Amino acid sequence: MRFLKQTLVFLFLMMWTFPGFAQEKENKPSENKPQARYTYQRDVVYGHKDGMALTFDVVKPLKNANGAGILWMISGGWFSSWTPPEKLEGMYNHLTEKGFTVFLVRHGSAPKYKVPDAIEDVRRAVRFIRKTAANYGVDPERLGVTGASAGGHLSLMLGTASDPGDPKAEDEVLRQSDRVACVVAYFGPTDLRPWVKEGTKMSTDFPALLFEEKKALDCSPLLQVSKDDAPTLLLHGDKDTLVPLDHSEKILDAFKKAEVPCDLIVIKGAGHGFEGDDDRRAREATVAWFEKYLVPKK
Repeated sequence: MRFLKQTLVFLFLMMWTFPGFAQEKENKPSENKPQARYTYQRDVVYGHKDGMALTFDVVKPLKNANGAGILWMISGGWFSSWTPPEKLEGMYNHLTEKGFTVFLVRHGSAPKYKVPDAIEDVRRAVRFIRKTAANYGVDPERLGVTGASAGGHLSLMLGTASDPGDPKAEDEVLRQSDRVACVVAYFGPTDLRPWVKEGTKMSTDFPALLFEEKKALDCSPLLQVSKDDAPTLLLHGDKDTLVPLDHSEKILDAFKKAEVPCDLIVIKGAGHGFEGDDDRRAREATVAWFEKYLVPKK
């Protein structure tokens, strides 16, 4: 029963955050089927965990691809599950329509795996995509990352706590950098320290938070900010009661002190998810940020 509740929480967060999450708009059999706009590469294996594959899907525009890649963190409450990429088009089409190749990245999911595990998984995903970028027609140095809620947290971790890779690693993937060129984070938690305690409402609702308290510092983007961090756009509703606005406000201040290019767009009246005009505004801002930092000016 508890696992069912947690699964429903993930699905609710994803559908609330991105109204297009549950929509299937492309590749449905029909006599009036529109001409395909994307190619899909499903279940690319970027690593293994406990004998299971870690995977991502690739969505590439058939026309006007700009050579930049966006890693989308498929994570709500640090739960991560698979949905056919065609059914997620409403979530990412504002990016693919502008020529970005989108990587739908899944990590080892709660409740089995915790936040530190998810962070290591998505770091590996960046390394793998950088190593194999030519396979997808993207520039390994023009990779951005985005996500919402837990996905926003993981995006911020990639933007603040990257490393150049280990040149002595036996695994060729681990020799690659996990650095991204820019970040767009939707209402992501930035300081996990108050939540990583057994018995709190957050750790009860989100079992990925049940890990050693001493690791919370390393898993909190706010505490990892430094001057070499990736340019970051933050989007947050001022009525968010799950992840309060001050999570973004505090990391914005830290970015500014470190002289990291950053901005915060506060959506008035919005909670933990955007709809209608608020959603359109957020999407437009996301595209503009990625175009600014990932697409060379002509």
